[in-house]
Amino acid sequence: MNNNMNINWYPGHMAKTKRQIQEDLKLIDVVVELLDSRIPLSSRNPEINAIVKDKKRIIVLNKSDLADEKETIKWLEYFKSQKIPTIITDANSGKGIKDVIKKAEEIMEGELNKREEKGRIGRKIRIMILGIPNVGKSSFINRLANKNSLEVGNKPGVTRKKQWIKISNSIELLDTPGVLWPKFESEEVALNLAYTGTIKDDILEKTEVAFYFLKYMLENEIDKLSKRYNLNKEEILKSLENQNRPENEIIYDIMLRIGKTRGAVVSGGNIDDTKTANIILEDFRSGKLGRITLEKVK
Repeated sequence: MNNNMNINWYPGHMAKTKRQIQEDLKLIDVVVELLDSRIPLSSRNPEINAIVKDKKRIIVLNKSDLADEKETIKWLEYFKSQKIPTIITDANSGKGIKDVIKKAEEIMEGELNKREEKGRIGRKIRIMILGIPNVGKSSFINRLANKNSLEVGNKPGVTRKKQWIKISNSIELLDTPGVLWPKFESEEVALNLAYTGTIKDDILEKTEVAFYFLKYMLENEIDKLSKRYNLNKEEILKSLENQNRPENEIIYDIMLRIGKTRGAVVSGGNIDDTKTANIILEDFRSGKLGRITLEKVK
């Protein structure tokens, strides 16, 4: 395994999307910024403040069903301390969706009163949803609109076309594709996006991504890892303390052990490490490893 990964992914259409968003913002009253509760900072576009500027904004911590509940509450308080209204949601179950609508109406109340005083009655509150790929935008919008009007998929970048969607008698929504930035701020951010599937798996060495994820789990969530794969925690800790072997080799051995227990065995009794990598990453992404927040509030 390499000691570091060089991840850089910025499809050309995303630069075009960013320009389109800046143009569309002229029509918008409220920006809803959708984040992944497991990686709230890594799933933010670092240019978001410059893009949104002085527009009213709501942060939505989505996929909360996959994140550690206590950590999500800490992130809620963190964003609130920055004076940004924040809502916790799970688009799959619909949790928190109505709260987003209520919050939009609440923060626009003063503006609507001003419009009414000027005789401008009837225009709906216009919302734009912004989020990088794979934060659950299509599922979130479907819940918001209470219908299955958008194509939903696990592959990053499925949503393409711009469309207006009626949410209620007072709100309409402009959908836009997610935006990812040209350069990752750190390797940690890039890896977090690789773990959650934001960066397309087919352009990465999946075995390396799973290796680094396993390393994180051994350092931070060993109990959940041991439980899922029936590993002996004490034995694992003892092997990691072995000064006579490189850490990389030990972690890779643990990875192969997981592959063996999950049946990723090929001819000759060898372990298929690509299949093992798929198992580990899919277990995390689907929540089978438990509720895990990769980024903690500092």
